[in-house]
Amino acid sequence: MKISYNWLKTYLACDLTPEAMAEAITSIGLEVDSVSVQEEIPGGLAGVVVAEVLTCEAHPDSDHLHITTVNDGSPEPVTVVCGAPNVAAGQKVLFARLGTVLPGDFKIKKSKIRGVESFGMICAEDELGIGSSHDGIMVLEPEAVVGTPAKEYLHLAEDAAIEIEFTANRIDGASHIGVARDLYAYLKSRDIPCEFRIPSVEAFAEGEGESMPVEVLDNEGAPRYVGITVKGVKVAPSPEWLQKRLLAVGLRPINNVVDISNFVLYEIGQPLHTFDADRIRGGKVIVRRAAQDEKIVTLDGIERKLDATDMVIADAEGPMCIAGVFGGDESGVTDATVNVFIEGAYFDPASVRKTAKRQQLSTDASYRFERGADPEAALWGAKRAALLIRELAGGEVVGKVREVYPQPIGRKRIELDYARIERFIGKAIGHATIEKILEALNYQFVEKREGGAVVAAPTYMVDVYRECDVVEEILRIYGYNNIELPDNLRMSVNATPSPEPEAIRNNISNFLAANGFVETMNNSLTKEEYYTRLETWPAERCVHIVNPLSSDLNVMRQTLVLNGLEVIAYNINRQVTSLRTFEYGSVYQRLPEKDGTKLEGYEEHQNFALFLTGTPDKVWRTPALKSDFFQLKGYVELLMKRYRIDPSTLQTAAAPSDVFAEGLVYSLPGKEPKVLATVGTVNPVLARRFGIKQPVFAAEINWQVFFALVKRDKFSFKEMPKFPEVRRDLALLLDESVSYADLEKSALRAGKKLIRQVSLFDVYRGDKIPAGKKQYALNFVLQDPERTLTDAEVENVMGKVLATFENGFGAVLR
Repeated sequence: MKISYNWLKTYLACDLTPEAMAEAITSIGLEVDSVSVQEEIPGGLAGVVVAEVLTCEAHPDSDHLHITTVNDGSPEPVTVVCGAPNVAAGQKVLFARLGTVLPGDFKIKKSKIRGVESFGMICAEDELGIGSSHDGIMVLEPEAVVGTPAKEYLHLAEDAAIEIEFTANRIDGASHIGVARDLYAYLKSRDIPCEFRIPSVEAFAEGEGESMPVEVLDNEGAPRYVGITVKGVKVAPSPEWLQKRLLAVGLRPINNVVDISNFVLYEIGQPLHTFDADRIRGGKVIVRRAAQDEKIVTLDGIERKLDATDMVIADAEGPMCIAGVFGGDESGVTDATVNVFIEGAYFDPASVRKTAKRQQLSTDASYRFERGADPEAALWGAKRAALLIRELAGGEVVGKVREVYPQPIGRKRIELDYARIERFIGKAIGHATIEKILEALNYQFVEKREGGAVVAAPTYMVDVYRECDVVEEILRIYGYNNIELPDNLRMSVNATPSPEPEAIRNNISNFLAANGFVETMNNSLTKEEYYTRLETWPAERCVHIVNPLSSDLNVMRQTLVLNGLEVIAYNINRQVTSLRTFEYGSVYQRLPEKDGTKLEGYEEHQNFALFLTGTPDKVWRTPALKSDFFQLKGYVELLMKRYRIDPSTLQTAAAPSDVFAEGLVYSLPGKEPKVLATVGTVNPVLARRFGIKQPVFAAEINWQVFFALVKRDKFSFKEMPKFPEVRRDLALLLDESVSYADLEKSALRAGKKLIRQVSLFDVYRGDKIPAGKKQYALNFVLQDPERTLTDAEVENVMGKVLATFENGFGAVLR
């Protein structure tokens, strides 16, 4: 928001420069983004001075040009060729020296006109940008002093625009009076001379006749509503001073009535709305909730459908505007308006925010109302606008002020302990300083006592509820930089959990990144449509958003897989077809039914998701390998083994077919198995819904289950074996139904402590292998930590393993 330096100084009399003011504003908690100089005429007519025409003769080669000599205050007069019909010797004029840039980016250069050199220009009004006349040069008063800059002679105004970024809790500062109020407290606490003044509305008086009736049907949505009727106004352009005020803060002047409401908004932060009283059907203003799907055409010409929770200002036939958000097209002030109804109100912040988000509108009014306007400013703002309308547009107030305020919003009372406040601050600043700052900030002292007080916070301080909030107010005015750092600091040390979840998560991310995966981050909000045809994650278990920004972001995600497919589709559409990605994030689901009872609430937990697709770019050293299921399965199992989770001890089952064409679900053994991870080839039907035609391989790991296993395992270290390993291979003919996992478990049981590792290094089906059979080639690593194994011991162990395979699985040694 822009704050005009000149406008601000009408409420705060002080000697601060714009730069010093900006520094003070930042120190009191209102962050200044920039300070820019605004000149009434761009460039400030630099290089234009008061000059005197010494001589004036007709040009010998022209019937309208004159050759003049001009004294501009320089040591020597200059020759100037001038075409103005009214130029004459002895005149005081405004003269543009060489190099001057006039409005319109017109630069004055040395020139030769009809053979005579000219060293500047005597200016007309329009050439200087201070008028529209071009009938002749601008002739000044004889008393004008030669050499005086034009900016000084014309009293051209200069302003500074201070751009301020407001945090959500500091809406009290979003006006010129709001900023001036804080600056006053800042200067007053430092004994710097200043004066804070708010325009008086005591001149307001109710009129004769009957004002527009007001009926509020929902006091929760509109706790305070004020209406003032003014008749006999004349809508016209605003006076120059008002237009300059609005232009200084980036607003476009419209007409005097509308400009006055915008002026009051930027003056004290109170949004107002002005209605054409003759267009209020039924002669009555009704403040109510909208009917479901009721329609209104707003000022931007768009027809909007309303929700039953939206507050509207209506007449007898329908809504006139969306309360606190946006005006209607059919009730606004026009050039033909004669009678005006001024609305000043305090609307419920939550209601305004929901409506603004639902309608995707962000206006000056909604910005203030949704953050908490000052309920006490509603009446003041309406009276201020009525007085300005009477002054600038004529008209008279009719009847009494219509106000509906059944439950006045009072100041919040807060009990203060000065000793505790000084402990919070970290410095004994003195009780007198505390009271001085609070009084300057308009806190009322309800009771003063020894070592403390009871204060009533101003109604515009929306975030002040407790003593600690008051401490923050005191500190920002006193100055954080004035609190010295102590010689020693006290702190509490919290025990770090072991293992630390964040460290484990970072290690997993580093492991995946080291293996070529790229981390992605997706929105937790997604579209419900994704889940309408899935059984694994049914739509009825989606957690819905109450006020979604759009239908594409109306539920919380149940899985990371669908987000990953979005990322893959986005990249494929941009010719990036080979991808390795992973994501860590939260997923959400409604609680399932239990014993036929529908449970309320939802569950949230975190997952890791991994994705592989496409073929990497060709490299001359190695052949390109297509992504496949076993490659991804290998990464997942390698990750498990990295944290001493043995995949062979987990239960496995087929992955759900609506999501995966083939795959595995790893679960913890038990009566109610907990799913640890799911790995598989994404079902092509699901992939095509995202526009993906190539195979995609995905895995999703439940972080809570994974970390519970990591936490359960205790790492220990031991000395490296001193004795050599022995390796043996077996080639076995097996039924297709036999799994490698079963063979591995059996071999480790048979080999007891001597078999350290079992691995599968070849699978063969084809020539000379009977139907329904396959050949596995297994490698075994044997080692005894205490001694070197003999051949007889090795052969004895391998014999037991082979017998186990033959008896348990019908294996035949090849």
